[in-house]
Amino acid sequence: MKFTATLSAAAIAASAGFVHAETLDVASTFPKNMPFLGEGAEVLAENIATATGGEVELRVHGAGDLVPALEVLNQVSSGAIPAGWDFMGYWGGTIPVAGLAGAMPFGPGPDLFTGWMWEGGGMEIVQKAYTPLNVKMLPCHVTAPEPGGWFNTEINSVEDLQGLRMRISGMGGQVLNKLGASTQLIPGGELYVALERGRIDATEFSLPVVDKSLGFPEIAKYYYFPGWHQPASWNTLIVNMDVWEGFGEEVQDQVLAACKATVTWSLAAAPEPQGEIIEEFRSQGVETKRFPDEVLNALREASKEVLEEAAANDEIVAEAYESIQAYMDKARVWDDLQQIPAAPSAD
Repeated sequence: MKFTATLSAAAIAASAGFVHAETLDVASTFPKNMPFLGEGAEVLAENIATATGGEVELRVHGAGDLVPALEVLNQVSSGAIPAGWDFMGYWGGTIPVAGLAGAMPFGPGPDLFTGWMWEGGGMEIVQKAYTPLNVKMLPCHVTAPEPGGWFNTEINSVEDLQGLRMRISGMGGQVLNKLGASTQLIPGGELYVALERGRIDATEFSLPVVDKSLGFPEIAKYYYFPGWHQPASWNTLIVNMDVWEGFGEEVQDQVLAACKATVTWSLAAAPEPQGEIIEEFRSQGVETKRFPDEVLNALREASKEVLEEAAANDEIVAEAYESIQAYMDKARVWDDLQQIPAAPSAD
């Protein structure tokens, strides 16, 4: 299923503020043709072109084509490239709040994360940390809950995490480190070789449709759920602030509208294909498993420690963490009242 959310441009184009189209080279942290994640940048490009009547266009380059994947933020900040497309959590080492807002372990799902970011003050809080780097952050793509990862050994107890070498991004890596794992961040394009050659024992990356494109079912035995580390995650368009301010208010509003349309696409496009792909993995001999409750409880406790330590060390993280918790508490009243019991088993 392919769902594309685009905006009608007829009225907008007539009032666009540019005489000539402006094309921005966008350096992605993902391979250009990667399903969903790379695809999201192309959907955003279509939406921006439509919203601005063709006056602003994005020319998306795959990971490594312009700059190394994990150098995108630095290059946008310096102005060496005008814009980038990323997973926000990649920048947690430079921008601590990006680790939290990119994907919060045991945090909100896509609906609540979208609500907090766009309507609950999240964008304004996170932008405080990007502004000193001369970067405008636009959260344009939210990813559904990800699997817990691909493993070549079973995880039956907390002790099985000790010494585990795992690729994991965002704050999830800090959580696993507390439980004795050894984690590292490796770009998506390098993961197949790292797992195949035994450089790592396990990896997570994204949704099943994305993991399929990376070939993980060929080289890993176990596919674990749930994705405690990323119940939802943000991909963002980051724009050099000088470029952003050069757009003018009207075009900025048009780009923001296109960004929201792309969030809608990401919410709509994710759920339907995943089940079929998981069944395909199973037919290839992959075992889908859930982490034992003991392991999930330990991960939850370690996550609380990591989040509280991050908040204690950075005032913007503290503000964001408090804001997310308050938003979730308010929403929980509604969610709890709306819970519908599962249908009884046919057995």
